[in-house]
Amino acid sequence: MNERFEVPDEDVPRVAKALSSKTRWNIISLLRDKSMDVSRIAKALKQTEANISAQVKILEQAGLLKSHYEPGEHGVRKVCEPAVKQVIINAVV
Repeated sequence: MNERFEVPDEDVPRVAKALSSKTRWNIISLLRDKSMDVSRIAKALKQTEANISAQVKILEQAGLLKSHYEPGEHGVRKVCEPAVKQVIINAVV
């Protein structure tokens, strides 16, 4: 995990969008110092796995989460973890 993620100007809209959703913010908070698979995240947040998967994809595209696949009970499971500890947005407005 990277300590700091300094967001370049061209990536500010993508990162801001990722952080603007309460569900995505809850995912980041839940994973603060650990990793969890999509099913466990969905159960913890009382959301569907499909919704959590979609939200995780947005967080991955913003560079805030990373994930990998592991064997599970019924196939593979997607395990997510934080990609960074701190996000720094230095945007000139």
